[in-house]
Amino acid sequence: MTIIDIHVHIQPWEQLKPGVRDLMLAGRNDLAAIEEYLQSPKAFLEFLDANEVERVGLINYPSPDLMGFTSTTNDFVANYCKADPRRLIAFGGVHPRFCDNVEAEMARLLKLGLRCLKVHPPHQNIAANAYRYGNTAQEALYRRAEQENMLVMFHGGTSIFPGARNVFADTMPIDDVAVDFPNLQIIIAHAGRPLHTETTFFLLRRHKNIHIDISGIPPKKLLEYVPRLAEIANKTLWGTDWPSPGVRDMRRNVEDFLALPIPQETKAAILSENALRLLHACGALSTSA
Repeated sequence: MTIIDIHVHIQPWEQLKPGVRDLMLAGRNDLAAIEEYLQSPKAFLEFLDANEVERVGLINYPSPDLMGFTSTTNDFVANYCKADPRRLIAFGGVHPRFCDNVEAEMARLLKLGLRCLKVHPPHQNIAANAYRYGNTAQEALYRRAEQENMLVMFHGGTSIFPGARNVFADTMPIDDVAVDFPNLQIIIAHAGRPLHTETTFFLLRRHKNIHIDISGIPPKKLLEYVPRLAEIANKTLWGTDWPSPGVRDMRRNVEDFLALPIPQETKAAILSENALRLLHACGALSTSA
């Protein structure tokens, strides 16, 4: 079965703030391998082959004050994905509080070839709907993304990283975004777990342009977090959040998901078909080798 993991963090770890890096590294026994993957797309592609993963979304976003990532994370992921643009899908970002000219930065990202964006309210310390209260930079970001038919992923739910502002973890503000930018294709990552899954479920059913990924949720507990998965299976995307804290084994997550008592066609839709359809619609899929 083809697997598309829409939510993987290959990022410039040298930019991480010390406390964030400590949390990322805690308790792992595969750090040497991860460090190699961060530096070598070839080694990472071999890792994907070993895990039988066909394509991945590589999630990057600027968060200089909390995580340490600057806007150069966009250049990092764009260059990294050149190794195999068919299999490696770049997600970048623009930080409304740290970008003097959103239009110019968006034009730069498009020139880099980025068709997917990540917005992280708890790590960027800004509500998803701050544009309604005077943040014109954020409005320009969403407006340009909608005009360019880009895919926008919002972090949904809490974060354990030092300094994260979990007052922005609630996914309800994304309701405003979906109302005001009805043609903007949206993914809510992590399905809002652990505190905002019911809200996210409501948003998913209300708005045709909202989807979810289920990254960061232990697959064995997926039906506890999303008990009505069958009702939204056509708008749910597979993701692991690897190698974030608590996510140890990309392949094991797939195996645990495949063991769930849900129909085979539902598994196929979530593991690849929904992502292929959405990425194709947003022009984010490359057919080049």
